[in-house]
Amino acid sequence: MSNPFFSRSAAFQEGGRVEGSVPTQTPNGYPTMPGYQAGQYGQYGQQAAGYGQQYGQYGQAANQYGQTAGYGQVSPEQMAGLEAQYQAPSATNADMRRMTYDDVIIRTAGMFAVILALGALSWNLVTSTDESTIGLGLMAMFAGFVGSLVLGLVNSFKRVPSPALILAYAAFEGLLLGGFSGFMEARYEGIVVQAVLATLATFGAMLAAYSYGGFRVQGRFRRVVVVATFGYGIFCLINLGLMATGATTGAWGLRSMTIMGIPLGIPLGILAVVLASLFLAIDFESIENGVRNGLPQRYAWAGAFGLVLTIVWLYVEFLRLLSYFRD
Repeated sequence: MSNPFFSRSAAFQEGGRVEGSVPTQTPNGYPTMPGYQAGQYGQYGQQAAGYGQQYGQYGQAANQYGQTAGYGQVSPEQMAGLEAQYQAPSATNADMRRMTYDDVIIRTAGMFAVILALGALSWNLVTSTDESTIGLGLMAMFAGFVGSLVLGLVNSFKRVPSPALILAYAAFEGLLLGGFSGFMEARYEGIVVQAVLATLATFGAMLAAYSYGGFRVQGRFRRVVVVATFGYGIFCLINLGLMATGATTGAWGLRSMTIMGIPLGIPLGILAVVLASLFLAIDFESIENGVRNGLPQRYAWAGAFGLVLTIVWLYVEFLRLLSYFRD
């Protein structure tokens, strides 16, 4: 119940599975053995009686197998191979091509590399002194807005993550963020660095709280966070529609309205930053569930996509909130 992908995908819920996943722990918290499948052991009690009746036959047949196939004879080479396999370390998630935290980190870094590359291009276009170049920058921003919106929805609703579509989303997101950040930097010098530092500090604080402080967003508190975010999303859509139609005169639409001399965007911005920060904790838990559920390695792309969504949202909210204080 965090960002759209994690909330829709059962693979990232506690105990959730998809085809090809192998859980790393049993429901009771014990490590799984090779070949483990959730729920298979409950059937063994029902089949025990049938197995007991067959053991006599197996015992009689074993002598014949040993005499005809020579199974009782093991060569020194075979014994050495068995001993080496026994002493070898246990297979890890990476060995079995299952999703790991390192996989998510690498793919998240790759997405941000694409965002930064296309963002730098869009930034240079919108901050150029040539009017024709600025026009290209505006077109790139618009293409980034449409492309990131469409591909964001497509990737959120796909049952199996597509690396190509996720990287394409990162490219369009870079065009949008680069142009938007360039405009904000031209108006408020130094604001982009401040927003980036605030985003990194918040991310680090939430990661430390989750990893070492045991902070979790669960139960009724999680439902409150989700409902509040849903309401904030509806407000953003309404405000965007009013700005597009010219129904509001402020630079930020309804956010520019003042209440007791304070722009409405300030309390809304603080609320959005708090919600995005809480969503980071939910994203961390979703990724942890994916690793624990033994998802296939390709689902690391889904974990990276969901995490990037929240980080980008947090950055944009910081950028907008800082602009209110600058004004």
